[in-house]
Amino acid sequence: MDYSINLTKQNTMKTNFLLVVFALAFLYHQGSFAQIVSEAIQGKPVSLYSKAVWDIQLKAKFNNPYFQEEVALDMEIISPSGKKLLLPCYYLRGASGKLSQWQARFAPQEVGRYSYQLVLKQAGQKNGSVKKGSFDVLASSKKGILHTGNDWTFKFDNGEYFRGIGENICWESRASDDSKFFKSLHEAPRFNYEYLLRSLASNGGNYYRTWMCSWNLPLEWKSGFNNVRYANSDEYFNRSAAQKLDRMLELSDSLGIYVMLTLDHPGSFLGADWAKSVYNKGNGGSAVSADDFFVNASSKLQYKNRLRYLVARWGCYSSLGAWEFFNEIDNLMYADKDKTIPAENIVAWHSEMSAYLKQIDPYHHLVTTSISHRDLPGLNSISSIDFNQKHIYKNNHAIPTALNEYSQNFKKPYIIGEFGYEWDWNKNFDDFPLEMDSDYKRGLWYGLFSPTPVLPMSWWWEFFDKRNTIAYLSNVKIISDEMMKAGKGEFKPLIVSATNKVHVQAVKCGSSHFVYAFNEGNAAVETTIELELDVKNINKVKLYHCETGKFSAFTQYELNGTKLKIKDISLSTQTDVVLVCF
Repeated sequence: MDYSINLTKQNTMKTNFLLVVFALAFLYHQGSFAQIVSEAIQGKPVSLYSKAVWDIQLKAKFNNPYFQEEVALDMEIISPSGKKLLLPCYYLRGASGKLSQWQARFAPQEVGRYSYQLVLKQAGQKNGSVKKGSFDVLASSKKGILHTGNDWTFKFDNGEYFRGIGENICWESRASDDSKFFKSLHEAPRFNYEYLLRSLASNGGNYYRTWMCSWNLPLEWKSGFNNVRYANSDEYFNRSAAQKLDRMLELSDSLGIYVMLTLDHPGSFLGADWAKSVYNKGNGGSAVSADDFFVNASSKLQYKNRLRYLVARWGCYSSLGAWEFFNEIDNLMYADKDKTIPAENIVAWHSEMSAYLKQIDPYHHLVTTSISHRDLPGLNSISSIDFNQKHIYKNNHAIPTALNEYSQNFKKPYIIGEFGYEWDWNKNFDDFPLEMDSDYKRGLWYGLFSPTPVLPMSWWWEFFDKRNTIAYLSNVKIISDEMMKAGKGEFKPLIVSATNKVHVQAVKCGSSHFVYAFNEGNAAVETTIELELDVKNINKVKLYHCETGKFSAFTQYELNGTKLKIKDISLSTQTDVVLVCF
């Protein structure tokens, strides 16, 4: 035996081992070596459609733990049916190179045993540190996440249909409001989510819209909130804003209501807010202007990191009814009269961001954006935008037409995200409160009888709270519930007409026929309604008084073939009724 050869081999192996040790030490020093130290689920059992939380500890080096291009933690999940899901995890606290705290939040959409592995990446590459596990999911009575159903409804994971009734609750009271006539009202501390969301739910509402901006849920803002609810912070994402959003969604879940979460509005890219924006190059961002924001590659990557954090932390909530990229993006497009932002840049940005959001959101929450009144070519046709929307003020008569035309033209649901009798906050609404109230009510009824999964949502929530107009939502809910019960989410528009210029709309749900009639004139009238049916038998007609929320019997009708004639309906000026025929 040649011992010299064996000794050489041993020396070579020892040398290789030392090289590996030195290489690993060098990689760790450079931040390329990272390790998942531990992970543990918070309590058991896990229930269907309910939030489960994993606490995770890891060691990694990073400059910004929210930038996935530096460090990213994912949970790779296999569902009981074999679906492969990728769940982003998010950073909580801890220093670079030391033990840091992370979390995974997951809401299972299947019953049975799930398996998973936690995977750590640096510079976009898996580093080999993996933790594996499994968990069982039990059945629950919850409904799950909202998805598209048809032009009239959304649909839960469990197959149940949903129709939204509510209003805008876009922010809690500000410290200093700029309203000319309602400053003290808008600054009233009671206008917080704890009060407003409970009020919405107790009055029959199930859907609302709220903003993320410098004064409300200011996730990306450091200071200058005009709101005492948030603390100044140098953290990349404001901790007090994140905690507020946690609470808002938890409360919404408990109340059975759903939110369209608006991620941005034009003001965030203009004036004083743009001067403080994290996307502004002067503050460490990459964009030199709003125009540049939509095309700058670094800005887009920064925004995607924000989306990743939103999905990782809040995607698990069923109460998250939709992600809305922008409020009234056309108002940002035309903000600078001397330099309009090219529509194609805004549309391309929405196309890229919505596709990315669909890619990273394992729950497939609904995605949307909104315009004020000016369409951008191509915006309504983006495949990864689930529903389109616009805002209508001072023209509620346009609501049925807009909902019908947009849903037909673009083959996807349409929503009126804002509407109102007046948009100008420099006017005193107390000079015309009855007109404000009437517009609030008409918008709801016009939407209920039109193709839209969420009834038009009024603005000026503080004003309508003061007048208790919000209580009217429960009147609309009575008929909406009957429609949903009769048709199980299916709606069929009917041909209808009325004498004496009474506004009428009609739909069939299951075997029931619903007719809305509103006397918009200045004098009382008697009207006759004619309705085309596809049945030859009607057993009963009942009359619903929209203002009182009460039913009464009605016998003045006759059916000739498939034409139903409902006669002698007395309507005072500016009053409305619903006829239910079955």
